[in-house]
Amino acid sequence: METIDQTLQALLVNAVDFLPHLIAALVTFIAGLFLSGFFAGRVRRELEARGTDRGTSLLLCRLTRWSILTIATLVALDQVNFNITGFLAGVGAAGFTVGFALQDISRDFLAGILLLVRQPFAIGDAVTVGGYDGSVLDITMRDTVIKTWDGEVVIIPNNQIFENPITNYSQVTRRRRTIMIGLGYGQDVAHAMQVFLDALRSVPGVLQEPAPTVLAESMGDSALILAARFWVDQQSNGLLAVHSNAVLALDAAAEREGIDLPYPIQVVQVKQLPGSD
Repeated sequence: METIDQTLQALLVNAVDFLPHLIAALVTFIAGLFLSGFFAGRVRRELEARGTDRGTSLLLCRLTRWSILTIATLVALDQVNFNITGFLAGVGAAGFTVGFALQDISRDFLAGILLLVRQPFAIGDAVTVGGYDGSVLDITMRDTVIKTWDGEVVIIPNNQIFENPITNYSQVTRRRRTIMIGLGYGQDVAHAMQVFLDALRSVPGVLQEPAPTVLAESMGDSALILAARFWVDQQSNGLLAVHSNAVLALDAAAEREGIDLPYPIQVVQVKQLPGSD
């Protein structure tokens, strides 16, 4: 009985001695949670004030939050005499094993960091990535979220994006459009080309510099193929709206001048962009 009492008394003494360390550890961890959120928000506001793009701000905010939280956790563990050195050694070995087993996830994570650092696109940009056309909704360490022009939300692993070509339509102001026209043989080619050129120049939104052109492209079975090319400032005009007006203007000009078009006007390289319809 005396042994049991001594054991309980020893446990009680150890608990009383351990309690301040436990309280200190909890306070340290809670303070770390608060400080990580505070400084992450501070970093975000500073970067927004400097005009830093959202992707870079997101990366730096997350790094700030997790760095402070990691340091606070290690300090809290040290308060309770936790063997941090052995723990880190074990985490390193386990991390190597898990990383080898989850190579795809590791590659996606690394690709996400490289994408946020390199910044080939930002949130809100109109892009073609991983075989999908749409606007960027979010960029995380693991994947990138794309909203296609059909309204579908696609989550693409970052490694798939990083290893394939990326087309960013939002980084360019001017876009060139091409419309193929089949002109019947026997027509006055020079006159028809001038008519189509004047029609393009009259369309609102078609840039005069670089100037639109109408050139012979090839010879078809029953028509001479002309290529009408023009440029559009997509920041101030709807791309598809200007393109549609150009097609209608060419068709109206051909009808007005009695120009025979045995082939229907064909459109090539049509990409829908935000605000272009």
